[in-house]
Amino acid sequence: MTIKCFSVEYNKMNERAAFSPGDTLSGRVIVEARKETKVQCLMVKAKGKAEVKWYDQDGQTSTLHQEKKKYFHLEIIILQDKNKCDGSEIIGQGRNVYPFTFVIPNIDMPSSYEGQWGRIAYSLNAKLTLSIWSIHKRKIEFPFLTKSDFPFASKSEMIILGLQEQQSATKMSFYGSGKVTLNVTSERTGLRQGETMQVSVEVLNSATHAVTPKFYFCEKQTFVAQSKTIVHINEILFGTGESVQAQTKRTIRNVLSIPSQLLPTFFNCSLMKLEHTIKVTLGDHMARDPDIKLPLVILLGSSKLHHKKAKESPETWK
Repeated sequence: MTIKCFSVEYNKMNERAAFSPGDTLSGRVIVEARKETKVQCLMVKAKGKAEVKWYDQDGQTSTLHQEKKKYFHLEIIILQDKNKCDGSEIIGQGRNVYPFTFVIPNIDMPSSYEGQWGRIAYSLNAKLTLSIWSIHKRKIEFPFLTKSDFPFASKSEMIILGLQEQQSATKMSFYGSGKVTLNVTSERTGLRQGETMQVSVEVLNSATHAVTPKFYFCEKQTFVAQSKTIVHINEILFGTGESVQAQTKRTIRNVLSIPSQLLPTFFNCSLMKLEHTIKVTLGDHMARDPDIKLPLVILLGSSKLHHKKAKESPETWK
């Protein structure tokens, strides 16, 4: 009970309060002791890793699918008892502050992410060992942003220009009483966090009953472990058009607004990826193949990201 408080902190370095490859991550370990205390070791680690985990259930049998990928693992030993008896392994009574600095490797790494069955996390881990019976641990995660504005493809001019161009697709849905033709158009393929754009659908209803188009924003999370893949899809309704009567034609428009805190599209992680699409559907069980989809790339916005407040906890040292 000689240690009253043990914590680890980091210094925010920019308006996004996030770090990127090549950045310097500095902070401090704070130890508050009730009396002068000898320690065996005080160390801090900076880590970046991706992890995927899910279970497949087949009757009474449950199969675990799990995979991890380490991006970096850096370690600094602040104090260590090497039997020198020079006082370097002594923590004084009261509040003691031990600064540290890491340089994050300048390599391609994905941004922080938490999905249905996987996450990409970057953290600081502090460990204070007094004896084999007395060990204190603390962990705090820090937000991380990839350096690439386009973490899904090369930064060629063709890619950049292509994201600004209008896109459209046409599909016919067949009923027993006729057919309905949908022509969906979006203002561009790439959209930044916090931006809006117009999505329109031209409906040519040659059937004998009215149809009503609906607009969805779709998020597709894909996770890979041990050569197995699992997918989670989330669909958000952002507009319902007016009914298009039989034997008529109408163009219906809706505005898609991307929240500033929505996670961008990414493909630069081997264990998981995040994709987005716009879906327009008639939502009619009588129709065959009633949906039409357009790809959408969500890009990092210019506004500040909304990160959850970091929580410090006595995590297991791994």
